[in-house]
Formats: sequence, C-alpha cells, structure tokens
Amino acid sequence: MAEQPPRARPWSPTLALICAFALLLAGVLTAAFTEHLSAERRDRSLSAQAQVLAATLAAALVFDDDQAAQESVNALRANPLVEAAAVYDAEGRAAASFARPGAPPPANRRHDMAAGGVSVSAPIRHEGLTIGSVYLRARAEPLVDRVSRHGGTALLVVMALLLMGVLGSTQAASNRANRELRQKAEDLAFQIAERERVEEALRQSQKMEAMGQLTGGVAHDFNNLLMVASGGLDMLARTEDPRRREKLMNGIRQAVDRGAGLTRQLLAFARRSPLAPEVIDLTARLESMRLLLDRSLREDVVIDLKLAPDLWPVEIDPSQLEVSLLNLAVNARDAMPSGGTITVAAENLAGLAEGDLQGDHVRLVVADEGVGMPPETVARVFEPFFTTKGVGKGTGLGLSQVYGFTRASGGQVRIESQVGVGSKISMYLPRSNKPLAAPPQPAPAEATDGRWAGSALIVEDDDDVGDVVCEMFQALGWRVRRAPTASSALDLLDSGPAFDLVFSDMVMPGELDGIGLARIVALRRPDLPVILTTGYSLAATSVAAEGLRLLVKPYGIEALAVELAALRPRV
Repeated sequence: MAEQPPRARPWSPTLALICAFALLLAGVLTAAFTEHLSAERRDRSLSAQAQVLAATLAAALVFDDDQAAQESVNALRANPLVEAAAVYDAEGRAAASFARPGAPPPANRRHDMAAGGVSVSAPIRHEGLTIGSVYLRARAEPLVDRVSRHGGTALLVVMALLLMGVLGSTQAASNRANRELRQKAEDLAFQIAERERVEEALRQSQKMEAMGQLTGGVAHDFNNLLMVASGGLDMLARTEDPRRREKLMNGIRQAVDRGAGLTRQLLAFARRSPLAPEVIDLTARLESMRLLLDRSLREDVVIDLKLAPDLWPVEIDPSQLEVSLLNLAVNARDAMPSGGTITVAAENLAGLAEGDLQGDHVRLVVADEGVGMPPETVARVFEPFFTTKGVGKGTGLGLSQVYGFTRASGGQVRIESQVGVGSKISMYLPRSNKPLAAPPQPAPAEATDGRWAGSALIVEDDDDVGDVVCEMFQALGWRVRRAPTASSALDLLDSGPAFDLVFSDMVMPGELDGIGLARIVALRRPDLPVILTTGYSLAATSVAAEGLRLLVKPYGIEALAVELAALRPRV
C-alpha cells in the first residue's frame, strides 16, 4: 500500500491569532514607514522650494522691491502642498506673503505649527550677509485621508490573499502620488529657474540701459568741465590782462569744484562715501544756502524760504543735505522752463504715527510751479539712473541721492506731483535731542600763512599729480623729495636726509599702501607726522580708525596750508 503524503495540520486559534497579530504588526509598521517616508519627502521638497525662493529674492530685498518679492512668492500657489508663505527682511518686516483661504501666513520663526502645518525656513543671503528669511508652511494631511489610506490594512489582516493585493495597490498609489509630487516639485523648480534666467536677462538689460544713461550724462558733464578747464588754460597763455586772467582762473576753479562735486555724488550713490552726521541748526544752514541756491538757478527763478520759528535740531550730514537741496532745486528749475518760484519750507511735526514715520520729525519741503509729472513717472523718480531729461542732460542720480541720504539719516522722503500744477518733495528728518555741534573755530592767522616750513617727503606714484603737489609745497616754502612707491619712501627715510613730514597717497602700486607706510613710520619714527591723501572714498573710510590725518583729493593750496598748519610744532 502506497504511503500517503502527510496532511497539512490545521492552524490552531493561537497560531491564527499570532499570525493575525504578526500581519497586523507588519501592516502597522509598513503604514508607519510609508507615512514617515512621505513626510520626509514632503519636508525635503518644501525645504528645496524655500531655498530656491530665497535665492531668487536677494535682489528684491537689496532694492526694497516688494512687488518683485510678492510675484516670486505668488509662484508657489501652483504647488498644492504649500499652504502659506512669507518673506521677512533682516528687521523682521514682512516684504511679501500669501496664504490660502482660512490659513494665516507663517510667523517669522523656525517652526510654525499653526493649524497643524509644518513650517520650514531658509535664509536670504547677499554678499555673505543674511538680509532676510523665507518661511513656507505645508498643510497637514487630513486625518480622514490617512485613515482611508491605511485603515484597510487592519480589515484585511485575516484575508491574507487580498492583503497583498491591497498593500500592493496602496503602495503603487503611494508611489504614483510621490512621483506626481516629485514631478510637480521638479516642474516648479524648473519654472523658478526659468524665471531666474529671465529676471537675470532683464536685470542685465536694465543694467546696460542704466550704464548707457549714466555714461551719457556723466560724459556730458565732465566734457563740459574739461572744456572749461582746457579752454581756460589755452586763453591764459594768450592774454596778459590781469583781470581777464583772474576771470579765467576762477572759471577753471569752478569747473574743478563742480567735477569734484559730481564725483562725490557718484560715490555717495555707490555708497562708497560714508555719511558724517552731526547735529545742526537747520534754520541757520538753510539761510546760509540761499546764496548757493540763487547762483545755481536762472535769473527767472526765485527762491522763497518759509522756515517755521524754533526748528528742532536734526542729526544729518550737512554736506549731503546741501547736495540734496541743490539736486531738488535744479530739478525744480528744469521743471519751470519759463521761470517761477521754488518754495523751500521747513516745519516741526510732533508725534507722527504714519507707518515708518514715528515720533517727532522736521519736514523739509521743496515745491515748484512746474509742469508736474504723471503717476507713472512719480512711481519711478527715485530709481537710480531714471531720468526724463534728454541724453546728456542728466545722470538720473539726483533724486536717487536724495532718497538714499534721507533713508540713511533715519527719515523718509515723499513726493506729490500733478501735471500742469507742479511738484512737492518732502524730506522727513528725525528730531535730535543731542546738543548742537560747536561752530568751527577760525584758524589762527599763522595757520594759513605758510610760515612753518621744513623738509617734506612726497610719496605719489602719478608723475603729474606728484609734480603739482611738489609745486604746492615749494610755494609754501617747503623743501621736497619725491618717492614713487612706499618701499622707495622707506629707503629714503632710512638713508636720506632728515624729514619733517611725510605726505603720502593712499592707493599705490606694490604690496605696501599709504596706510601700511604710515604704520611703519609710526613704529620707526613716532615723532614724524604723516598726512595721507586720496580721491578714493572707500579707502578713506579706514583712516579714521587708524587715527591718521587725511586730505581728500582734489584739494587746493589753501586747504594744504591749513592741514600743514595743524601739524605745526608748538613752541
């Protein structure tokens, strides 16, 4: 009799329970792992979007372009995963945000669990500095959705055959959903990258347009100044009339002064020229500028000063204030081709509470009766290089300088204009509670008479500039030796005659610049005074920290004499 195969033993209730529990545990673990994986992918996708958005917003925050920031944030609406987004600058001000209906924008902190959402953040960096942050919040997956995805697992534990099919189907659906989400994230990243490319192309186009406007305006102004200087020099060689020579020399000096002023304005716009604020009496300062404004305008333009009594003191850079008022007055003059009145008014405003304007301010207003501007022009007047004047008639830096100076002084600037009526620009300057700066004391008579003279070492790499400086020193009675570099100057100090002064340019070829030379001189000859000079304002910013004297180019012989007299030995 053939041996029959062994029969399968029926499962006992305990074994069935153990298998059911094992299947249930396996199903729970599988569901938990899937949930964790989905959350990780969601977080990575959200973080990647935050970082991409942060990279696109650097330029918008640098130029305070809230509209561009809002457009970049609105692009996230295409991603259903994102519930809300916000952009904050370094001071915590919200530059842009959006939130789906019923959801608040994310707060400016690392984790924001509002409404059960998950928030991520990314810093916005520019030139190594953090200038703001991006915050995104993903909506939490509803409990009903999670139960519907995983609840069937427990029901199918006792049905092993169907369990695998259901789990396979669920896993396939999850993978498909993840693939779709990943594809959407990739599509969004591509759209953002494409937007960046287009924006970069637009910025490059605008930069080239701005450079064209800048070079055209600046070249026109400098060519006029060079024409005055070169023509004046030619005429000086052709005339012996003292009065005519004096008139020609005054014209050349004015051209040089205007060129230096234009250079300072360009450096101030480029933020290479630091402000030197001091507490000033605004009434006295404006009264003293009346003659300057009158000379800068046409005969058919009248300046009307309306200054309230007892104006509060303000802490600002006086020279930048004068440049700002002169820019506003020149713009007002150009807006009145047939002449008219430019009103310069100032008044105290106590307890302001209008947005960024908080507390006591002094309002300085420049108003004209000119042609006015349409709203689309008003919206752009403070943009760098923007000008409505013809090519070669303006650089587009005037109102940009006014805006930058006012904001750097802690104030605000506002404009009102109506076509055919005129324009009014108001600068709101914060009130200062500090005492007024002491008026400058006149230099003693001997300070400018050039009677203190000795031996000077002139360190200047430019031959033309070096020759002129040596001539100035000799005209003041000094004996001079010139060195083209800092290293050759040290050789002269070690082996040459004794010197009473070192007068050095700051920016020179070689490894050692003017500040480095001054440091070595201070170590070797602590009693030997050093005066530095430069026309490069960025280099000048480090002089104050070194405790060194600085004479800014261009300078005249009178300014040189005053600087020399300040170092005159006291007996």
